[in-house]
Amino acid sequence: MIRAVVFDVGECLVDETREYGTWADWLGVPRHTFAAMFGAVIAQGRDYRETFQAFRPGFDLYGEREKRAQAGKPEWFGEDDLYPDVRPALAELRQAGLWLAIAGNQTVRAGGLLRELFSDDVDLIGTSDDWRASKPDPAFFARVADVVPFEVGEILYVGDRLDNDIRPASDVGMHTALIRRGPWGTIQQHAPEADSLPTMRIDSLSELAEKVAKINASAR
Repeated sequence: MIRAVVFDVGECLVDETREYGTWADWLGVPRHTFAAMFGAVIAQGRDYRETFQAFRPGFDLYGEREKRAQAGKPEWFGEDDLYPDVRPALAELRQAGLWLAIAGNQTVRAGGLLRELFSDDVDLIGTSDDWRASKPDPAFFARVADVVPFEVGEILYVGDRLDNDIRPASDVGMHTALIRRGPWGTIQQHAPEADSLPTMRIDSLSELAEKVAKINASAR
């Protein structure tokens, strides 16, 4: 049975259009040019951070985040950046009695923003900076398994990336849900593993409660 649902952040809960647009502005390149390069990097299976190197060789993402903050343009997302299915899905899953968490590759600042947005909606929020382990490192998912009060096989991890979310979560024995939205979800949806690896594929978080209920009913 599935007793806990753990959510990735970017392109699962948060639409990152604003943040990547801000990065394009910071680099001084047109937003559509940045987006095109971003998509090309992902399609080639490369680390998304190589996008920044294409425009500014030697780019230090962490250092530039600090410079942005000092310039009054810190990393930020708010209620308007949440996908519209997020709040209803969390409420429906909570009503069904499921334990809920948010865990993703996020900075300390982003963790603070998540707690402001979701502290009343989920049981736990953890970030890679909190845990000093980043996806797809197995240590990240081992940490998730440690903090969730159920067996690893009773956890459903929801994410938009095969490489960072679905494959490593599956490797440790979790159920997985691949959501098809955002750059990775769109580009990776035709990969061979997209059909065979996840426990379920979804186009909206609103599908989760029904799909989890069916799995749990069949397990009884």
